Amino acid sequence: MNNIIDIIGKRTSLRNYADKTITDEHLDIIIESAMRAPTAGNMMPYSIIIIRDNKTKEILSHTCDEQPFIAKAPVVLLFIADYQKWMDYYVLNKVEEFCVENGREFTRPSEASLFLATEDALIAAQNAVIAAESIGIGSCYIGDIMEHYEKHRDIFDLPEFAFPVGMLCLGYYPEGYSLPPRERFNKKYIVFNEKYQRVAEEDIKDMFKHLDNKFVDTNKYNAKNYAQMHYSFKTNADFSKEMDRSIREVIRIWNGKNMTSI
Repeated sequence: MNNIIDIIGKRTSLRNYADKTITDEHLDIIIESAMRAPTAGNMMPYSIIIIRDNKTKEILSHTCDEQPFIAKAPVVLLFIADYQKWMDYYVLNKVEEFCVENGREFTRPSEASLFLATEDALIAAQNAVIAAESIGIGSCYIGDIMEHYEKHRDIFDLPEFAFPVGMLCLGYYPEGYSLPPRERFNKKYIVFNEKYQRVAEEDIKDMFKHLDNKFVDTNKYNAKNYAQMHYSFKTNADFSKEMDRSIREVIRIWNGKNMTSI
């Protein structure tokens, strides 16, 4: 099998890391691979922050939904949806004045810009994941970095149009470590031809049966099935509510009417 396809098929999240520093050579490979990812209009509207500082990682282990393993990762990469550099470039080159002279409205980043930058940042992150796996370095995505926007903004000195949308914990696999990939949904429920297909009720039952089979009647949520339990610990959990609040605040900022900083 093609080596890359094999890597993708076997990849799983790694939360237990060898006590070994990631070499500069390997980190450079990962970063360069991330930067070669496809990007809208070759704009690269993202930034990557490399985090090695133990105090910072310890803070992140708490702000990202109390996940202690984050603090033990040798390297953490923060992927930022970033339009600040493009806005600074526009200001430097008097784009607003140009718009006025030509009867055009000068607009700043919007929700569309945020979504586009998020797409590019996460595409770059996935390139980093595959590159890391190819040299024996595992990873774990942390979506919780989108919580507590104000705290993370202050920690990393983020400007107005920069929002952390993804985080990767990186580390070498411990010797002899092996973890089988987790089961995925059946392809027929995920991949459709030409048009979206609403999954029928009976098929929904079949789609989720591998999760329903894991359900334990005795649980702290008083849930009567896996769907109720999942909703309780994921969708309606405090961290999800905080993420929703945080993202709403970011959208409010990106959707402002006047540019307040450069």
